[in-house]
Amino acid sequence: MTQTYRLHYAPDNASLVIRLALEELGLPYETALVDRRAGAQNSEAYRQINPNGLIPALETPKGVIFETAAILLWLADRHGRLAPAPDTSQRGDFLKWLFFASNTLHADLRISFYPQKYIGADLADQVALTQVIQQRLALHLSHLDDLAASTPAWLGAAQPSVLDFYLACMMRWMALYPAKGDRSWFRLSTYPHLQAILRQLETRPAVLTAASAEGLGDGPFTRPHLAHPPEGSAT
Repeated sequence: MTQTYRLHYAPDNASLVIRLALEELGLPYETALVDRRAGAQNSEAYRQINPNGLIPALETPKGVIFETAAILLWLADRHGRLAPAPDTSQRGDFLKWLFFASNTLHADLRISFYPQKYIGADLADQVALTQVIQQRLALHLSHLDDLAASTPAWLGAAQPSVLDFYLACMMRWMALYPAKGDRSWFRLSTYPHLQAILRQLETRPAVLTAASAEGLGDGPFTRPHLAHPPEGSAT
């Protein structure tokens, strides 16, 4: 029986990673816009789906799943693609880097976007925190570029993994956000092995479809611009 998923999304948010995985897996799904501009993520209706008020959430035949890495891993395991199988020798290495991407890289990236939520309203404090976080992000990317250079079977391979998509989206956001902040710390060419992965991903039908659906334009990872989606807002 065909299973249909329902992705609660906002354009160019973390839900983009899930859309890419669903497209790459060739799975039927529908989307439900969470209108960030209207604050829909904080509505009682959405909090019934994800009590944390964060995007994404995925409705499945087995119930609702939230948290980006959890959704990615669940989809990969359920459909037998985009991640090493649980009984393979590659699984442990894959898991540690997937959760590094989620718990360390993505967590620091969020601080760089919203320093006021972590340090308060003082602008000098925000700038100081952001500078520290940007140094951390650069170090994280250096570790990941070294990892990509070692060519593990689950990063940068002909068949992408959920980690490929997750990193590509985060590197897109590093180049674009905060829109009015200092992004000079980030240069894609500093990480040539990751850059090659992003170029490779941009040729895949899943990426072309997702980019069209969310208004990302051509070269969404290597030549990104702010999204111009047909509905909703990225911020």
